[in-house]
Amino acid sequence: MTTPRLTRHAAPLRQQVTRLLREDILEGVYQPGQPLRESSLCEAYGVSRTVVREALRQLESERLVTVVANRGPMVTVLTPQDIGAIYDVRRALEGLVGELFARHAPDEVATALRDLLVDMETSYLRGTVKTREETNERFYSLLLEGAGNAVLAEELGRIHARIQVLRRYAFVDDERARISYAEFCRIVKAAAVERDPVAARGACEHHIADAGRLAVREYLQRTGMAGEGRGAEVSEGDLADVKI
Repeated sequence: MTTPRLTRHAAPLRQQVTRLLREDILEGVYQPGQPLRESSLCEAYGVSRTVVREALRQLESERLVTVVANRGPMVTVLTPQDIGAIYDVRRALEGLVGELFARHAPDEVATALRDLLVDMETSYLRGTVKTREETNERFYSLLLEGAGNAVLAEELGRIHARIQVLRRYAFVDDERARISYAEFCRIVKAAAVERDPVAARGACEHHIADAGRLAVREYLQRTGMAGEGRGAEVSEGDLADVKI
C-alpha cells in the first residue's frame, strides 16, 4: 500500500495527491486496468474523498485514469493499436518540430541545444530517472522554442501527456536511454549544427518510430500481456558517429 508522503503546509492537498498518484501510476504501483477505489486511496494518502475525487478527475484529463460505467475509475489500459496510433501522430508532429527548428531557431537557441547535448552525456546517458526526465523536458522545450509555433507546442504537449507511462520506460531502462541518447545526437546534428530541415525532420521521425516500437514491446511486457521483440541496438561506434 502507498504510504502517505504529504506536507500539510506546502502545495494544496489536491495538487500533492494528484502528483503522488500520478507518480505511483507511472512507477507501476497501480497497474493498467487496476481499479482505483476511493476508500483505498483515502487510506493510502490520508486525505478525504473530496481530495481523491479531484485528483482522479485531473488524472482522467491526463488520460492516466479512465472512468468505466458501473465500475468507476481505473488505471488506463492501452492496446498496441492505441499506442501505434498515438505514436503515428507524435512522429508527424515531432518531425515538423525538427524541420521548423532547423529553419527558424535563433542562433542562441541552437547553441543552447548543442550545449545541452554535451550535458546529457552525464545527466541523460549516465543519469538517474529524475535527471533523465528533467533533461528530456529541457530538450523538448528548446526544440519547441526554436520551432516557434505555439499551436504545435500545445498539440505536442497533449500527446506527451497521453503517453507519460510509456515515456517513463525510456528513463528507467539504461539500454533504452542509450538508444534515445543516440537519437538525440542525430537530431541535434541535423537541426542545430547542419541546419538541414529535411534531415532534422527525418531524425525526429526516426526517433519516434523507434520509440513507438519499443513502447509497445515494453508496455506489453510490463503489464503482463503477451509480446515479444527486440528493440534497436546501439553500439559505441553509432554514438561516435553522431556526437558533435
